[in-house]
Amino acid sequence: MDIQKRKNDKEIFAPLKNKWLVMKPEEEVRQKYICRLADSYGYQLDQMDQEMQVTNSQRGQGAARADIIVWRSKEDKEAKKYPLIVVECKAESVTIRKEDYYQGMNYASWAHADFFVTTNLKETRIFRIVKGQIPDQLDEIVDIPSASKANNQKEIDRLLKQTKAFTRDEFSRLLTKCHNIIRSNDWLSPEAAFDEISKILFIKIRYERNNSDSQIFSAERFKILKKNREDYNKEMNITDEKPFYQHLFDLTKQEFASDHLFDDNAKIEIRENSFEQIVKELEIYNLSTTSDDVKGIAFEKFLGKTFRGELGQFFTPRTIVDFIVSILDPQEGERICDPCCGSGGFLIKAFEYVREKIEKDIEHQKEEIKALSYGDDYDKMPGKKKEEIEARVALAFTCLNEELNINNPKGRLRSLSYDCIYGTDANPRMARTAKMNMIMHGDGHGGVHHHDGLLNVNGIFENRFDVILTNPPFGARVKKDSKISVADGLTDEVKMAEYCTRYGKEVYEKAISQVNDNIGKPLLSLYKIDSSLTEVLFIERCLNLLKPGGRMGIVLPEGVLNNPNLQKAREFVEGKAKILLIVSIPQDVFMASGAMVKPSLLFFKKFTEEEADTYSQTLQQIQLHVTTKYADEIDKIEEKLALRGQDAPDKEAKQAYRARLKSIKRKIDTEVKAAVKEKFDYEIPIAEVKKAGISTTGAAIENELIPLAEEFAPYRKDMDLWEVTPKTFQYELADNGNVYRICANGNVVSGQESFYE
Repeated sequence: MDIQKRKNDKEIFAPLKNKWLVMKPEEEVRQKYICRLADSYGYQLDQMDQEMQVTNSQRGQGAARADIIVWRSKEDKEAKKYPLIVVECKAESVTIRKEDYYQGMNYASWAHADFFVTTNLKETRIFRIVKGQIPDQLDEIVDIPSASKANNQKEIDRLLKQTKAFTRDEFSRLLTKCHNIIRSNDWLSPEAAFDEISKILFIKIRYERNNSDSQIFSAERFKILKKNREDYNKEMNITDEKPFYQHLFDLTKQEFASDHLFDDNAKIEIRENSFEQIVKELEIYNLSTTSDDVKGIAFEKFLGKTFRGELGQFFTPRTIVDFIVSILDPQEGERICDPCCGSGGFLIKAFEYVREKIEKDIEHQKEEIKALSYGDDYDKMPGKKKEEIEARVALAFTCLNEELNINNPKGRLRSLSYDCIYGTDANPRMARTAKMNMIMHGDGHGGVHHHDGLLNVNGIFENRFDVILTNPPFGARVKKDSKISVADGLTDEVKMAEYCTRYGKEVYEKAISQVNDNIGKPLLSLYKIDSSLTEVLFIERCLNLLKPGGRMGIVLPEGVLNNPNLQKAREFVEGKAKILLIVSIPQDVFMASGAMVKPSLLFFKKFTEEEADTYSQTLQQIQLHVTTKYADEIDKIEEKLALRGQDAPDKEAKQAYRARLKSIKRKIDTEVKAAVKEKFDYEIPIAEVKKAGISTTGAAIENELIPLAEEFAPYRKDMDLWEVTPKTFQYELADNGNVYRICANGNVVSGQESFYE
């Protein structure tokens, strides 16, 4: 059944109704999914129906109609028995939200179905119906039964037990199994084997994303594609020496070229039979429809197992990541950066954290619209009036859903993903892994680069970020002879022009001058703190990256700012920012990642411009005041040291004068610091937790960070540590020549008049 041959510009054929219907986006999805049920699952048209009314006892919902209903057999349908599957369809442009799931779940419950499916074709999610109770939770499962097993209760029970949580663990185990296939067959190191798994995953993602019929990239599909290419080459007399699986990887590199996931000359480094084995193992999953949290969490677990040990320092435990993000509380529209992003843990959590805020705001606005639309008099309205209101609500919801469509260039989720998330890592494998990890979690990867985190690149430059979260490398040193090279800069003129347009020509050229104007100079010459320790350099780097008033959370060796040898580092910090919170955490937390240093979590807020000016002026005034106290004595000593000839002091006297001068300057320095500290004295909360949610072996244990974060939130607000200003939004949607606006308060208007009059 080929739906593409049964539609035109205005109509689409509906086989279940045996007539042509108006070509609406949701109707097209409905007809395509009916074809999928027939072609992929084997259901016959005579055991399906569309837009069938189900019993609805809830007020304010209108006539409840299920988009597609599927029975176990034609006979069950004719006998009006309970159906097996209920399907809720949304237009492809609509991002399906939680409340949409509940609406369809209600329909499925009223119909007493076993399975509920929600789809916009790009994403299909399947839930089990818990019989005998009102659905208050959504249990996502793996798949619906095929027609041949629709009457097999054991098969149905098996599918109903395949929950999403089970799928996450199963997917993670499967990735590990694939990894072991490569280790055994091709004798690659764990890291190299991981690279090969990544290549195959992205071949699979590319194929399944681009396939309109949701075909899975299976071993059988690979053989068909390979045979088709061989036949084509033979027909066209083309000699192709490259193996077909390498050809597929070339296509994948082309598709992801702008993301810089793979080197131009990269190829698959395993033999073809290993490739086919892995494709066979992975074929139970369609990566274009598998939900982001399943893919993402499974990928993270796989990462942890693969890189534990040698590359363990690139993984900050999730409990620490969650705590730092919750303390900093990033908001929509704020720019977020991790200049040592490793596998992307901080960036992924920040992305998900803000995305959830956006989704909750959209859900709140929908509730506001529903409250305005379905008043107490709704049930008394004539049917036509109800239909008008429902059409307007649907229009408003469509507009709001577009804000959550990552392909909408003006949408809120797109803005978060493409304008607000940035990171770098100096290790090419980790930078690539961070990109892959973020794609698996739902995107936000475009601002991640393989680059030295101490140098500017793309949109990562000074005074730009609202939030910094990072775990820099400990104990390493930047060599004094480490020089900035041409390779550290950008020579791609097309990219440079793009960045100039994106960030502003003057701003971007100033930012990139940090590299271009210092080619051949020592990297350390860019930094004021006199230290080559990476953790110290990254303190300065992060404070420089923050815009005035920005905040940061950083993992550091305990006591780093109290180390007498790093006094200049503490002075630099005190002159740039306030310390918001210090949390000592047990050494156990990082043992599972191979780190042996006891860490602390430090939180800073960079001075606002006003605070920076006040600090600078106060420092100058204090320096002048203290210096004036000793000016006469200093002048007399310097006069004595300036004498020449017979009046000059002897050698011993000179030494005594110099020693006294040095002593006075030390005294001035001490008094200035004490006076400044007294002037800018403030409370610094310090906490110590004994258990941080992870043991030495990586097992989950009690997490004292959770109540600490809950305690800090009201303290932050009471102390006015930083101001959070929620953004307001107004969306527009053109429909039949009219422009409807949804305002930030949830009200919908058309022109100057109320949308709900």
